[in-house]
Amino acid sequence: MSDLLSRDVLSANAIVHDVLPVAHDVDRTFEMPKGLYMATVGLYLGFLAIMAAGMSTPGLIIPMAIFAIFIVAGFGVPAIWTRLSPATLSKPLSWSVFKSRGIMTHTGRLSAKDATIQMLILPVLIVCWALVCVIIAAFVMWTWAVM
Repeated sequence: MSDLLSRDVLSANAIVHDVLPVAHDVDRTFEMPKGLYMATVGLYLGFLAIMAAGMSTPGLIIPMAIFAIFIVAGFGVPAIWTRLSPATLSKPLSWSVFKSRGIMTHTGRLSAKDATIQMLILPVLIVCWALVCVIIAAFVMWTWAVM
């Protein structure tokens, strides 16, 4: 459980520093090139654009705007977080370094191609899903118009 510690016990066991220890350099870059990050944001916003164009009704203006704000905020906050103080020496990988070395993941090293596929597979599938939904909706509307 918990014990009440007196000041004498705390001062006997405490480590007191005269100078604050130097903070270590923190890597906040996600180690991916900025282009992949931007492609992910673009694909999610592309999904919204396809759905807004294909299913355009006045009632969907506000929900689509809210979704767009959430996507921008969801990717914008981490982008701002990478630039916060204290300034770090770490930089995102350039395309050439990324292509030559790949990236280390929790399950092992991935080549640039494999890492790109792993990162973009879900956003690409979501965009394809939007295209399929819009095509099906257009086909249904066309068949109703013909009948």
